[in-house]
Amino acid sequence: MTLRVLICDDSALARKQMARALPKQWTPDIGFAEHGRQALDMLRDSAWDVLFLDLNMPEMDGYSVLRTITKEDLPVMTIVVSGDVQPQAQARVLKMGALGFIRKPTQPEQVEALLREYGILRDEDGEWNDKGEAKAKAASLPTSETTEPGAVGCQEFLQEIANVAMGQASDLMARLLNAFVKLPVPKVAKLARSELYMAISAADNRAAYSAVCQGFTGAGVAGEALLLFTDAHVRDLATLLGYDQEDSGEVELEVLMDLSSILFGAFIKSFGDQLNLKLSLGHPSVLGQHQPVAALLEHHGGRQEELQCIEIRYEIEGHQTQCDLLVVLTEDSIPHLEQQLQFLVE
Repeated sequence: MTLRVLICDDSALARKQMARALPKQWTPDIGFAEHGRQALDMLRDSAWDVLFLDLNMPEMDGYSVLRTITKEDLPVMTIVVSGDVQPQAQARVLKMGALGFIRKPTQPEQVEALLREYGILRDEDGEWNDKGEAKAKAASLPTSETTEPGAVGCQEFLQEIANVAMGQASDLMARLLNAFVKLPVPKVAKLARSELYMAISAADNRAAYSAVCQGFTGAGVAGEALLLFTDAHVRDLATLLGYDQEDSGEVELEVLMDLSSILFGAFIKSFGDQLNLKLSLGHPSVLGQHQPVAALLEHHGGRQEELQCIEIRYEIEGHQTQCDLLVVLTEDSIPHLEQQLQFLVE
């Protein structure tokens, strides 16, 4: 009997990558869900054998899906596929009933090894040559109750690349703070330089912020990464890091530079690696301290250019502590990104 596999991810690019990472000799019936609620509806309506589940999604995230599967005793083997590689995230999903965890970007060898470990994929599922190697079948992906993901636009492409890079950066941040970092779905939008402050969607105009920025460039792609904290959150992070706050001014500056170095380095490296680009970081600089967001970003207002913006809000679980990472790409970078997109989705 043909197995039925459901791939649940809010990114069409990620759904494509997951489907293509399945072993070539394996030909299950494949379905697709765009968020957790849709996946649960499909699991309730008909029988599915395996669910590949993302964690960070709108509508309903992967954690909620896992809880519901257990609560309703839905008969499906779940494998989490996520860019959130924090050890706590992996431990949580396994405790909630997932068979295993696969990190993004998805690697076919890792997928096959996990399927074999749990007996989902066996030698008799495909044709083999005299060396015991799998022969790829020439069949296309079977159709199912949902349509295979179609064309992927630049905005969605950037969102998935940012999602993986976000996870790499959060892993380092979580280890540094010895805490769990709650991750959002990255927000991707185009804005004029003069309107850049609008990208920080949850900014409080009455609060004072501090910010660090660092430029990056490579192979036709250029931009800037900015990290913003409210004054209260800087003090909270200093406590988590174990700083002696007798000299609060010096401590705040150290916190800004330490966290920005970790988040910028990990995010930009992962972002570049996924695009097969070597991106070089410039020197970090403090944009300002104890100022409104609009004042910190006013240096962008002098040029008329449309920027590609990625906004991520990192929140520390169990603490009223958060920071905003804003990555902006120049208008000239977009054609190069779109070119890389074609290589990745072909």
